[in-house]
Amino acid sequence: MSSLSDRIEYYLKNLLTEAETQNIIKIQRNKVAEKFNCVPSQINYVLKTRFNMSSGYVVESQRGGGGYVKIIKIDHDSKLEILKLMLNKIGNGISQQNANNIIQRLYEEEVLTKREKELLKTILHRQNLNVNLPDRDILRANMLSSVLQVLAKAEKTNQEG
Repeated sequence: MSSLSDRIEYYLKNLLTEAETQNIIKIQRNKVAEKFNCVPSQINYVLKTRFNMSSGYVVESQRGGGGYVKIIKIDHDSKLEILKLMLNKIGNGISQQNANNIIQRLYEEEVLTKREKELLKTILHRQNLNVNLPDRDILRANMLSSVLQVLAKAEKTNQEG
């Protein structure tokens, strides 16, 4: 069975897919927490870890009476644009969670196949990078950057010819 965070993420992504206003939803943390029988801080955790810029979302919060959270899915015009954006997010080092967020985003944007997504996640997993921190995060960033550069070069070639 999937975790509570996975179920909340799936629910919110379904709401985005079904939204009348394309790629934008407004939710109330308390109501979503009631639906999943959890505390509102669990909703905050999911929003922070699964609905961030690296994952292709902007989250805006309106506090006060009738406050809400607005989730906006960011669309991009091309795969090359997405790859460049993700390359800029990597930096000199990247945690496993942030790398997984980027990989998931590329999969959702159909830049990666499911098989490629799983291969990258396995290769970049801490168990397979037998190096101590912070060198592990630096190595992961270098490896992920190299893969994204190859994908960007291939995408640019596809667009040109």
